[in-house]
Amino acid sequence: MVEYSFRRLDRADLAELVALERQCFSHPWTEKQFRLGLEGKVFKVFGLEREGALAAYISFYHVGDEMEILNLAVAPDLRRGGLGRRLLRLALAICRRMGVSTARLEARRSNQAALALYGGQGFEPCGVRKGYYPDNKEDAICMVLDLSSLDI
Repeated sequence: MVEYSFRRLDRADLAELVALERQCFSHPWTEKQFRLGLEGKVFKVFGLEREGALAAYISFYHVGDEMEILNLAVAPDLRRGGLGRRLLRLALAICRRMGVSTARLEARRSNQAALALYGGQGFEPCGVRKGYYPDNKEDAICMVLDLSSLDI
C-alpha cells in the first residue's frame, strides 16, 4: 500500500504547486497568485505527498468562523483513489478544530466529479453564480456545509 504524508504547504512548494495546478485546471492560478496568498494569514494550503512528490492539494481561505475552499486538485494519474476525499476531510477537521462552523465553495456546473465529492461529504447547493468562470463563462454551483454536522 502506498503511503501519503499530509502537511501544510508554503512558498518552498510553489513550483510543485503551480505544476499540479496546471495539470488539473483549465484556468490555473499563477505562481504570483499562490505567492501572494501564501504571504497572507488567512490563506492556507495543505497537501498529500507520495515519495516526496506532491500528489494532491487543497487551498482555502479562513476568516472568523467561515472557510472557503478555493481549489482541490489531485494529480490526474492518481484520481479515483480517494485522495480528494481524504484531503477534504483532513482540511475540514482542521478547520473545525480552529472554530470554523461553515464551509463554502464554488464548483463548475460541468464538474460532476467535484460536485459528487462535495455532495458526498455533506455539502449542499445554495446558489448559482452565472458566468463565473472566466475561461468559458460557465456557471458555478455554490455549496455550503455546516461543519458541526460532520462526523470527523
